[in-house]
Amino acid sequence: MFGWIYMILAILLEVAGTTCMKFSEGFTKVWPSIFIFVFYALCFSILTLALKTIEISIAYAIWSGLGTVLIVCIGILWFQESVSLIKILSIVLIIIGVIGLQLSDKPLSKEEGIFSSVGASVEQNKTTQQLKTEDIIP
Repeated sequence: MFGWIYMILAILLEVAGTTCMKFSEGFTKVWPSIFIFVFYALCFSILTLALKTIEISIAYAIWSGLGTVLIVCIGILWFQESVSLIKILSIVLIIIGVIGLQLSDKPLSKEEGIFSSVGASVEQNKTTQQLKTEDIIP
């Protein structure tokens, strides 16, 4: 439960830091420039706390994906950036991807995993090599 609260807070801090980048106008404005570093330091610290209970692959996808969606919305609504059908469809695809990752949180068993099949192939190759060696050397 706290992991998801930390995740939401980390996303909001990352969005605040990124928004400050725009307000800093290339580090020419002091306070927004300072807040960039403050928000990102807090963001990464809190994201680290979220990783205690959320898998890193899921956490990073959600953090970066939803952060991107929020920044696009802020860009459109606050900074009057352009809106196009491609931009909207891309945002929808990001949201679908994040939801898909969250729904696919079912881990593979050892028998179904990629590495177990690789391990089985290695064992099979060892057995084949032993048979060939035994056939050659009486």
